[in-house]
Order: sequence, then structure tokens, then C-alpha cells
Amino acid sequence: MITRNYVVASLVGLAVVVAASSFQKPQDSNKVKVRLCDGETTTEVAASETKTQAGGQAIANKLMAAWLAKHPGRWKMPAQGNKAQQDPDAIIEKRHKIMPPYDNSALLGKGQSEGDTYGNFTKRDLMIWERETKKMVVHGARVFHNAKLLGSTISVSCDMCHPDASNTHPETYPKYQTQIGKAVLLRDMINWCLEHPVRAKPMAEDDPRLRAMEAYIYAQRKGKVLQYNRH
Repeated sequence: MITRNYVVASLVGLAVVVAASSFQKPQDSNKVKVRLCDGETTTEVAASETKTQAGGQAIANKLMAAWLAKHPGRWKMPAQGNKAQQDPDAIIEKRHKIMPPYDNSALLGKGQSEGDTYGNFTKRDLMIWERETKKMVVHGARVFHNAKLLGSTISVSCDMCHPDASNTHPETYPKYQTQIGKAVLLRDMINWCLEHPVRAKPMAEDDPRLRAMEAYIYAQRKGKVLQYNRH
């Protein structure tokens, strides 16, 4: 005779077996698969290669070499120097080139009639604008170059594939991105890259790191014409 308790116990046992089979480890747990931001190019590396900045750079180099082989002549990777041996903050302060902000000095002495809200500016106003905006951009550069600040689990930072934020083309957003499957903003693409090549958690839209990186990437394309949806 089959009792109710036997049936319940059997179902519980079956659930445990199913759950266990659903969470089996990959066949080779010593390998990590990483996807480039084009959504197609991938590489598989040993887990041991993901622990250091040099290892992260090696991963980025493998991905970029594969992409460049498929797209010869489409883009020349800028020289990066020996970054693996440098402190990330030292790169920002000593090596990295940040585009200067727009010079608003021409606004001084223009339209300063009484009650003219948009013309009554002082040198102090202009100094505050420049200092605060550049501080945000510099913070974005610091995050962009630092795998730990990005939260990368494989020691990959954004600059390893995009030196000085090159080949990011913020002026082309919003645009449809095939790998995401919809029209997106620059911040959406940053988060997609965080999840895939960088292997980090996406950031909330109000995360200071995300906002600063977006500011930095736009700053590096200073003077470029806006061409939204350009591919």
C-alpha cells in the first residue's frame, strides 16, 4: 500500500534530484568564457588568468586580436604603453589625456543687464562650472581605467579595449544595438559591456560611477558632430 507520506517523500526526493542537476557546474570549471562588446567575438581563458591586471589585459588583447582579424583595416588600436605595471590612479594623473572643457570666458561682460539670468556670470561662476564638470570627467576616467572600481571579476577594465575611450562613439547614441535588441542610450551600452567583456554587475542609472563614465566618454569626443543612430 502506497501511503501519502511515501508519495510526498518521493516527490521531495525527485525535486532535490532535479534541483541538483539544474545547478551542475560547467564541464570545465577552470575556464572562463568572455564576450566582446560586439556581442559576437568570444574567448575562453583559464580562471587563473583573471586574477591580475596583466591577466585582464591579456584577455582584452585576445578579444581585440580576434575582432581585428575579422575587420582588417577598420580600426587601428592606439598604443597603450606598459599599463600592466602602472598604478591606475597614476595613469589618470600622469599619462591619461583628458580633453579640456569648453572655454566659456567669452560669456563674461556679455548681456549683463539687470535681470538677465543667462548672461550675468562672473569669473567665479565660470571657475565653478569648469572645476565641477572636470572633476566628474576625471572621476569617470578613473573608473574607466580601474577594474576594481568597475567591479570586474576578471580584472578587465574598459580602457583595455578602448584606450582613452577611443572607438566608443558617444555622438552616435541613441541608436539600435543588435546585441541588445533595441534602441539604447550610451549608459545602456556601458552596462552591457560591464556585464559581458568586463564581467561585472550593471550599475544603477544614478550610480556616480556610471554617470561619471558617461561624462568622460562624451568629453573625449569633444567637437564631434552629433549623428544619432549612426553605425
